[in-house]
This record gives sequence, C-alpha cells and structure tokens, in this order.
Amino acid sequence: MSQSSSKSRYDLVAIVLHWVIAILLLLVGVLGLLFEAIPRASRLFYINLHATIGLVMFGLILMRLLWRVTHPAPAADQSWSPLVVMVSNLTHKALYGLLLAAPIVGIIAYVWHGRVFNFGLFKLDFAITSQKVIYEAAEGLHEAFAYALMGLVALHVLGALWHHFIARDGIFDRILPR
Repeated sequence: MSQSSSKSRYDLVAIVLHWVIAILLLLVGVLGLLFEAIPRASRLFYINLHATIGLVMFGLILMRLLWRVTHPAPAADQSWSPLVVMVSNLTHKALYGLLLAAPIVGIIAYVWHGRVFNFGLFKLDFAITSQKVIYEAAEGLHEAFAYALMGLVALHVLGALWHHFIARDGIFDRILPR
C-alpha cells in the first residue's frame, strides 16, 4: 500500500453512509428480486417494506451526496494509472446517478399505483389514485435502473476486490471501517 493512500481515507460520516446504503441496497434488491416468489397474500407487505426501506435509503443517498459535495473524496494517489482514476470517476458518477434515479422512479411507480407508505407508526399518503399508464411505465423503468445499478455495484465490488487483493494499493482500505 502506498503511504499517501493509507493517509487519505474517507471520513467517518462518509464511511458509515457508504456501508449503511450498501446494506440497504442489498436488502431492497433482494426484496425486489423475490416479489414474484412471495405468496400473493403477503406480497403487499413486502412491496411496502421494499418501498419504505427504499425511501429511507433515498434520504441517506441525498445525505451522502450532500456530504460528498461538502467533503470531497480523498485525492487519488499519484501512482494510480489515469485509466484507473477515469474509470473510478465514471463508475462513481453512474452509481450516484442510478442511486438517485432508481428510487425516484420507484417512488413514482409506488405512489401512482395508489399505494401508501406505511412506516408502522405513521403513514405517508400522497392521496393519488391509481394510474396504470404511469405506474406501469415507472415500474418498468425502475426495474431497468435497478438491474443497471446491480451491474454497476458488481463492477464496483469487483474493482474494490481487485484493488485489495491484486493491486494492493490501499484504495479499498480508504472506505473500510476501522
């Protein structure tokens, strides 16, 4: 590991938000993939769970973006290839774009389906009646964004593992909790 990469880590807030969002993304992704396998009688409960976790995750993503704007990422190590830096920047921008777009379109699909966010202690009702044309289009787009996001997350994880086990350049250590 180069000395400069070991000294330039993400701060605690960025690290916590990164890993909490990653865990929530895994959870909503698994729920989304399992919808068809869930018995119809309990499907609405899991759709609501997916949507409410997704809504909370969306708020955390907005917090993460605001934090990133006000607290920039650690600088790239001078020893890193310009190609590595470029691919990393493009991948992160695409991840942020999809992390924003997928929940926005998912919220549109959920609300225009006439559904209410039920958080248990309270409900969030936009009082919109079901509009099939809107919710079906939004559901299709949400699903496409979700699959694209899964692909980018897989690329992101593979890149992190490559940096950790093959390149051994300290990039992965910058986001690991200590």
